Amino acid sequence: MPTPIDIEIINKSFCSIAEEMGIVLERAAYSPNIKERRDFSCAIFDANGNLIAQAAHIPVHLGAMPDTVKEVTKAFKLRPGDVIITNDPYSGGTHLPDITLIKGVFIGKSDSPSYYLVSRAHHADVGGVTPGSMPLENSIHREGELIRPTYLYKEDELMLDFLYPFLSQVRNPKEREGDLRAQVAALRRGDMRIKELLQRYCSDFLEACIEELLNYGERVTRSVIGAIPNGTYSFEDFLDDDGLDKQAIKIVVDLTIKEDALIADFSRSNPSVGTGLNTVKSVTRSCVYYCVFCLIGEGYPVNSGALRPIQVITRPGTIVDAQYPSPVAAGNVETSQRIVDVMFGALAKACPNKIPAASAGTMNNLAIGGIDQWGNEYAYYETIGGGMGARPTLDGLSGIQTHMTNTLNTPIEALEQQYPFLVEEYALRADSGGRGRYRGGDGIIRRIKFLKPAHVSILSERRTIPPYGLFGGEPGRCGINRIKKNGQIKWKILPGKCHVEVNEGDCIEIRTPGGGGYGEGPK
Repeated sequence: MPTPIDIEIINKSFCSIAEEMGIVLERAAYSPNIKERRDFSCAIFDANGNLIAQAAHIPVHLGAMPDTVKEVTKAFKLRPGDVIITNDPYSGGTHLPDITLIKGVFIGKSDSPSYYLVSRAHHADVGGVTPGSMPLENSIHREGELIRPTYLYKEDELMLDFLYPFLSQVRNPKEREGDLRAQVAALRRGDMRIKELLQRYCSDFLEACIEELLNYGERVTRSVIGAIPNGTYSFEDFLDDDGLDKQAIKIVVDLTIKEDALIADFSRSNPSVGTGLNTVKSVTRSCVYYCVFCLIGEGYPVNSGALRPIQVITRPGTIVDAQYPSPVAAGNVETSQRIVDVMFGALAKACPNKIPAASAGTMNNLAIGGIDQWGNEYAYYETIGGGMGARPTLDGLSGIQTHMTNTLNTPIEALEQQYPFLVEEYALRADSGGRGRYRGGDGIIRRIKFLKPAHVSILSERRTIPPYGLFGGEPGRCGINRIKKNGQIKWKILPGKCHVEVNEGDCIEIRTPGGGGYGEGPK
């Protein structure tokens, strides 16, 4: 029987393998989105498809991965050297730019995997009608290439009959292929490290540790939920619009705490909309898991056992449970943030001394495509941080990524070196955080001047409905998108979701929202 020390050593060993997979992916990647912003995630699953370890990467990726592994292992019997590729949002994915690779780890002469390794990365472009694959369209097939689970490698042979047709549909195929190969390298590093671990510990011992680790994760989650008063706590918030009209989109949660179990019911949320603000159920689950893990805090295992006490209920065909072929490009990046806001709003009623006010509530997605200074087609994508909501005892942090995104910024030097852009301003947006006893964090100003014509896509939220404050704190300031044409003095306000063509000398400026304030205090 493993001791608690044994269990912790094995837990940290698997977590370090997942972290090292991420380091390999970061260093081998081609695109700034992966190597600079680190928009990727790596995780390890056992033979039964249970999440046993993950790196501290992107929350919206990691919480949805168990659904992907479940779908793939149900459809495929993996062999040594096989790598499955998919970006299917309806099979545990998030949105089309997030491409997932899955590889089995085979021990000895076994004909079935003992572990599964997963890498998920946001590719700057996967085809579709606009560069960056984040359009305002009414079908998933207009957003980009939908990859149902299939083989990228079969018994170590690269499936060119898949790869070449896929690369022919994307912008900058060399970059796409390079990023895919970086993901494969991450999986191979994980395979090597797990086999090294098995040279130190026998399989039966590791399996016993994993079982105890899953049970430990469950106990921790139940203890945290059990400390919340029983009852049903409801909260609603709104997305600004769907990019086509000005109608706000309601998301509602009825959060029930029953002893040591949590049920999050989103059935009263609005129906699906005609653009990509819809999100799939795997992302909704991911948001709920994230909120619970925030209550648990650091230092405890994040695994499938920890998810057992959590149930997520949705109504198919709603904004939080999109069905094929509903578009979902922004659901992963924008709607996910609002799901977190309503979860925390409900939890603030249940345990008010632990929950912060609303953060920026948007990833401020900026996708740009065109011809670069060397005559090559490019696609660039970034998210821009904002203000964190004020906390019960502290101000919110300024100018950071919050909640379902955990990426870095793209450094100005990397941006200007690789693309025909000039960053004219990158600064904190003073006084954009909500006032209160504790102030919300400030947002960001990011202004880009274009040195060549380009197509720009913006998907952003909290442009009309501000991040809420709590217990007397004021809301944060809404974000603003605007454009100034070359030679003109005045700025023109842009919608929160739009596509624009820019010429040489034009400037785009994104002013991101601040976080909400907490508590009554000096104004």
